[in-house]
Amino acid sequence: MSRITADSVDAYIKSLAPPRDAVLAEMEALAEKERIPIVGPVVGLLLFQMACLVGAVRIFELGSAIGYSTIWLARALRPGGKVYYTDGDPRNAARARAFFERAGVLDRIEILVGDALASFDGVTGEFDLIFNDVDKDGYPDVYRKAASRVRVGGVFITDNVLWSAKVADPGVNDPETVAIRSFNRMLSEDQRFQTTILPLRDGIALALRMR
Repeated sequence: MSRITADSVDAYIKSLAPPRDAVLAEMEALAEKERIPIVGPVVGLLLFQMACLVGAVRIFELGSAIGYSTIWLARALRPGGKVYYTDGDPRNAARARAFFERAGVLDRIEILVGDALASFDGVTGEFDLIFNDVDKDGYPDVYRKAASRVRVGGVFITDNVLWSAKVADPGVNDPETVAIRSFNRMLSEDQRFQTTILPLRDGIALALRMR
């Protein structure tokens, strides 16, 4: 269920999403059953589209869980491209590897287990697309480390930036909400980027690096 849009609107948008293959459908069912946070098919398709539009060859994903969004990104890569998967839970990584193999994209993915930002620090160079979906109190640190490593013409995409609409409520000031507000402000004020927040699912920040 959407946390931002009306249920009827959310259901309508989802009804127009293309059918998923057996692997993605199984992952969606598993996520619902075990309450695993995944981006879902509408945001998954957006990630795929953006990776295609920028001709992505190098993608870094900060926070990947069972690898649902990773598969969408890996399928959009240009030949020879790579997605870096990160998650702190070895069990998640093992499940993700099995899904990647079944989806036929394992050869395009490097699996990194441990703190996402520590893994990010261990990989050099710029990226065509960075997708941020770590623990929300870590968002400001992600901005500080990742924004400068998106190439000019690349995109920096972040999930959960509306946070069940709590970011818009001045009476809500828990650490996660405050961190997301800070991230949104820093990114929107960064003159290197043109940033739009899309009210899909729990809010997506889409930032195109201009210079």
